[in-house]
Amino acid sequence: MEEFLEKAHEFKMKKVGVLMGGVSEEREISLKSGEAVTRALKEKDYKAVALDSKQDTALKLNEENIDIAFVTLHGGWGEDGSVQGLLEVMNIPYTGSGVLASALAMDKVATKMVLAYHSIPTPPFKMVRPGLSGVEMPVIVKPASQGSTIGVTLVRDPLELEAAVEQAYGYGERIIAEKFIEGRELTVSIRDGKVLPVIEIISEGIYDYRAKYIKGMADFKVPAALSKDVEKTVKQMALDAYTALGCRGAARVDLILSSDERAYVLELNTVPGMTERSLFPMAAASVGMGYKALAEQILLGASLGR
Repeated sequence: MEEFLEKAHEFKMKKVGVLMGGVSEEREISLKSGEAVTRALKEKDYKAVALDSKQDTALKLNEENIDIAFVTLHGGWGEDGSVQGLLEVMNIPYTGSGVLASALAMDKVATKMVLAYHSIPTPPFKMVRPGLSGVEMPVIVKPASQGSTIGVTLVRDPLELEAAVEQAYGYGERIIAEKFIEGRELTVSIRDGKVLPVIEIISEGIYDYRAKYIKGMADFKVPAALSKDVEKTVKQMALDAYTALGCRGAARVDLILSSDERAYVLELNTVPGMTERSLFPMAAASVGMGYKALAEQILLGASLGR
């Protein structure tokens, strides 16, 4: 506790830039996350300022004399290691994972390769292209480098495959078709290596962008109703994935639990959403950590490099 108070006092003497917005498809969600974090930090007496981060991010960081960056950027430039690299060059400590872990987690192909190397179960996949045939149904078609389930389609009919691939191409040049595993959608939030309660996501169809951000389109159980053995397995698998990619700070691991209770890691999110509907704050709240305390804890984990 004494160490926590000393660090909090130190950080309150510095200026915190909350990086939000950006240029990706997830801009609006990022703005909501950043605004909520900025309010929370100000209420905790930190010198926090909101910075809408675009091509002029470096200029804004200099103009505002930012000492520490709280990253709430989602998607390209924010989660892919780009802004993390900029902050490293500028010698500004920042929240979340470093350059390499961010880049790996943002690229679903790279993520799966790392998971496979570490023998962490993940659904099989293949790279796809327009006109591809012979893919075993059902599959999830998605861009290799997007978040918030943007450009994702569940394909059950081979006749729908080409349209799904073309839609995914609207969000990136590399597309994957991942084997669809029917089961329970789970997510595990991790902060500084500490695993929070498992959340089960209950939605009609896949948990897509609309279900994530439109109230009433999904329900959540926290903690998820799992046997002790399955809960232990899911938490350990999530932590193993977090560790394998070299994540730090706050991250969230999405998994699927099949009908025979086998868990598979789907992907990792190195900048979890921090809106009022986001899953990371929900998991923290389930163990008594309010939003403002969570934002402060994430901030105090800011650092440079690994």
